[in-house]
Amino acid sequence: MSEMINEVNGGKPKIHEPISYGRYVLVWLGLTALTCITAVVAGINLAAFTLVVALLIAVTKASMVVSIFMHVKFEDKIFKVFLGIAGFTICVIFTLTFMDVFFRR
Repeated sequence: MSEMINEVNGGKPKIHEPISYGRYVLVWLGLTALTCITAVVAGINLAAFTLVVALLIAVTKASMVVSIFMHVKFEDKIFKVFLGIAGFTICVIFTLTFMDVFFRR
């Protein structure tokens, strides 16, 4: 396996700059703020938009975690493509589930 990695990267290991503690603190503050916003939105009657707002906040939080804490930001492009395909598949599954629930008689 290591031979294949060395062939792909031209024999050099892929190294990225470390993420500063300040960036981690900012992401943590952002996640905390979005969690508070989620709790506030849950108490507000937005009718059909409550679920949409909650899902948008959840997707934003998930993208922050995946990008920064899981270091996907520094991965190869093919890894990001497959991650996007997986995310698209999840979106299709959610959409089909919501269609079934919303249009059920």
